[in-house]
Amino acid sequence: MIPEQLTALADFSGTLRELAERFAAAGHELYLVGGTVRDLLLGRPHEDLDFATDARPDEIEAIVSDWADSVFTVGAAFGTVGAVREGIVHEITTYRSEIYRNDSRKPHVEFADDLETDLSRRDFTVNAMAVRILPGPELIDPFGGMRDLERKVLRTPIGPDVSFSDDPLRMLRLFRFMATLGFAPAEPALSAVHRMHHRLEIVSAERIRDEFSKLIVAPAPGAALALTVASGLAGEFMPEVAALTEARDPYHRHKDVLAHTLAVVDNCREGRLVLRLAALLHDVGKPDTRRFEGGKVTFHHHEVVGARMARARLEALRYPKKVVEDVERLVFLHLRPHTLKMGWTDSAVRRYVRDAGHLLEDLNQLVRCDVTTANPARAR
Repeated sequence: MIPEQLTALADFSGTLRELAERFAAAGHELYLVGGTVRDLLLGRPHEDLDFATDARPDEIEAIVSDWADSVFTVGAAFGTVGAVREGIVHEITTYRSEIYRNDSRKPHVEFADDLETDLSRRDFTVNAMAVRILPGPELIDPFGGMRDLERKVLRTPIGPDVSFSDDPLRMLRLFRFMATLGFAPAEPALSAVHRMHHRLEIVSAERIRDEFSKLIVAPAPGAALALTVASGLAGEFMPEVAALTEARDPYHRHKDVLAHTLAVVDNCREGRLVLRLAALLHDVGKPDTRRFEGGKVTFHHHEVVGARMARARLEALRYPKKVVEDVERLVFLHLRPHTLKMGWTDSAVRRYVRDAGHLLEDLNQLVRCDVTTANPARAR
């Protein structure tokens, strides 16, 4: 490891040592693990702390009950006990392996007795590192996560077919980390998604929604979204976006609706969920409205059709009602300014502002981001 990383790992507070000493006194191990370690090594901000231990959930609760300001056990069935101390959440999880049965939407959790087994069942090597807190910080890296961190590669600790079968949501997480970290998927992992994307159907809509929301608000998610489509994964949870590859203009080859859509998403530099979802879904009505008239292609009323499709898809993914309604409204209104390009009257401006309501700034941004032409005159 380079010195800067050693320095980052050595920057432990007395609170962490105190917690580790409590576990040691009770005869148990405690390691800092997962995304916390990854972010420490990358110099990224991290709010909550993740730990792994050989102690079972009831033992964890007993150890931290008189140490933490508050304890929550909502995840105890999956091995996780949360302890809040001085405003910081410490999530402490029993060593485990998390496996889906072939027809189940919920993971079947089995506890393990050693750290390496626990790390082997994590999603990617960059998240499969641990730090031994006592007697002094020591990096535990059995699967080459440090090397992959330096190479900026996303690779599974064990074979990707086994890893993605254990938890199919990891296939979507592959693209989420690609977007949020700027890392590239290893070829075996990407090939496995091509082969196994149908396994995502057993994962609950809520888990897919939460993972996808993290992807869509990343700084520039376009490239990762393109790979979700190319790999077949998008077809499992957002087929309307995958179908945009079919909405091409045969007379103007550059009019690739999917490529345009992803450019619009990336143009929305502010990663607000509602705005990004609207950008992704604003043209989903085009495949169903494509017509050929007089040597050109048209998509009349695609905003009306698209708004209905956006609502149905977001409801299927269990997004909150307010998010669904706002995205639907933005998709419905995204062409409104184009009808006024010949001139704006005072009444037209008032009507536009009234119809947009609280979404006015988001609608303005969406309309601006929808301009992806390279023709300066047309862009103006």
